[in-house]
Amino acid sequence: MEDYRILAIGDIHGCLTALRALIDAINPGADDLIVPLGDFIDCGPDSRGVIEQLITLSKRCRMVPLLGNHEEMLLNALESKSEFRYWLKLGGKQTLESYSAYRLDLEVIPAEHVAFIRRCRNYFETQTHIFVHGNYEPALPMHQIEGGKLRWEHLDVIRLRPHCSGKTVVVGHTPQKDGMVLDLGFLVGIDTDCCRAGWLTAFDVSTGGIVQADQSGKIRRFSRIGVKS
Repeated sequence: MEDYRILAIGDIHGCLTALRALIDAINPGADDLIVPLGDFIDCGPDSRGVIEQLITLSKRCRMVPLLGNHEEMLLNALESKSEFRYWLKLGGKQTLESYSAYRLDLEVIPAEHVAFIRRCRNYFETQTHIFVHGNYEPALPMHQIEGGKLRWEHLDVIRLRPHCSGKTVVVGHTPQKDGMVLDLGFLVGIDTDCCRAGWLTAFDVSTGGIVQADQSGKIRRFSRIGVKS
């Protein structure tokens, strides 16, 4: 039995107050491993603060951040004016406004923040779990699955099947608008719609425990999925 925790964090979308409250509640130690599942930025009020908080957290404990479709849009925007205009319409405007009230351009984003996003992985695997932002292909090993499915495709619960590895898949991206974690046994969905008055979720993969925070800083806990502590 490991003497450290592995905790996945769902889509943050610029919700700094919820993220700070969640980190305080889970109180990660130096050996704990945090896996933010992507979509740190866009839509919510303080994407800059979220990236700064994640960078600070990465120096406090181990971290494997994953690339979400919103981070992919930002990276594409750095390369293309048309991609920049596309990103602005899907939450990029709010992200840039969190960096500067006066300049709506990419130069306001610090190089350290861009470098953090560039280091994000497409997915992460342990002996028992797969972590990915969006979706997966049940019959394919993760390294053979194209990025569009990994980051952009939402879950189709009716058609979902276990991954061929037998590992439990932990995903974000598909919002659970009731604020409750989606548990299919072989899959756990933890985007609980924080930026739309929902909850930000941390999931302990060893115990099944859930900690959630909302944008007022309120905390609620479940000893395991669906069972309130």
